[in-house]
Amino acid sequence: MTPARRATIEFLLDNLVWLMLIVVLIVFSLTVPRFFQFGIFANIIEQSTFVGVMAIGLAIVIISGNLDLSVESTAALAAMVTGLLFATQGIGLGIALEPAWLILPVSLAIAMLVGAAVGLANGFFVVRLGMSAFIVTLASFIWVRGLVVAISGGRSAQSLPAAIRVVGTADILGLPLLAWISVGCFVLFSFIMAKTPFGRYVTLVGGNLEATYRAGINSNRILFVSFVLAGLLAGVAGWLLAIRTSGATANLGVGMLFNAFAAVVIGGVSLKGGIGKLPGVYAGVLLLYSIHTAINLMGLPAHYTQMILGALVLAAVLLDTLKLRLREKLL
Repeated sequence: MTPARRATIEFLLDNLVWLMLIVVLIVFSLTVPRFFQFGIFANIIEQSTFVGVMAIGLAIVIISGNLDLSVESTAALAAMVTGLLFATQGIGLGIALEPAWLILPVSLAIAMLVGAAVGLANGFFVVRLGMSAFIVTLASFIWVRGLVVAISGGRSAQSLPAAIRVVGTADILGLPLLAWISVGCFVLFSFIMAKTPFGRYVTLVGGNLEATYRAGINSNRILFVSFVLAGLLAGVAGWLLAIRTSGATANLGVGMLFNAFAAVVIGGVSLKGGIGKLPGVYAGVLLLYSIHTAINLMGLPAHYTQMILGALVLAAVLLDTLKLRLREKLL
């Protein structure tokens, strides 16, 4: 096989989800009333922000050959801590800082620390103690959500200061700032995963653990950092979600894990580890929210979204298997 043909096949396999997204957008634009509008596309990007940021960390862990089911609860905890500290109504303590703009970076730093702490705990049990990532992160999914209820007492924290809310209301070049944050996160971590030693090591650890040992790579450190990054990014997603809703409730973010997981799988990340690129994950997120939006515009019941989502996940897993066989046969 010629190098040009090999490169073409690789490109098509790696970017198949983008082709699917383009086809879906064209079909919806032609068949769904009011879909083909700049405002609708901007809304799709904005609504995908929270799941998108969460999916980045989840994808990194899966590429490393592990799994993190705790990201949804971690995001809820970060959102609740943000609301509890800085919201002025409900159970919010209404902490004020001078100058007022300090609330923005301080609240983000706290949310990131909360998320990183959960990731640190997951990494300790999985990497240091050798426990199953599925069991550890499932337990975290449960106890972290319980912690959210415990510190909130089932009540809500509402009305964040204007210095924080500006992130959820500002527009840049016609797109919401939230959308730019999501795109920026994907660009940053796509660069990290594709162009830095850490990103290459994550892929190598997930694809061939024995080879990492022979290469002298500290695989435990890579796995540990992957879990911390997943928690940290979940914390950022929770912070953004708190800003979008101007507070937090005990059930905030319920169901986000399944959307993030679906986006990662649809985006071409192999559940076997070692295969996947973050731009594909972003396409998967946009594909999901394009479908959500089209269903809402058509006035169909919400359960149609769940049915289509389930079918997409099954199709993505089947597609992943087919792509692996094609790579073995053709490449």
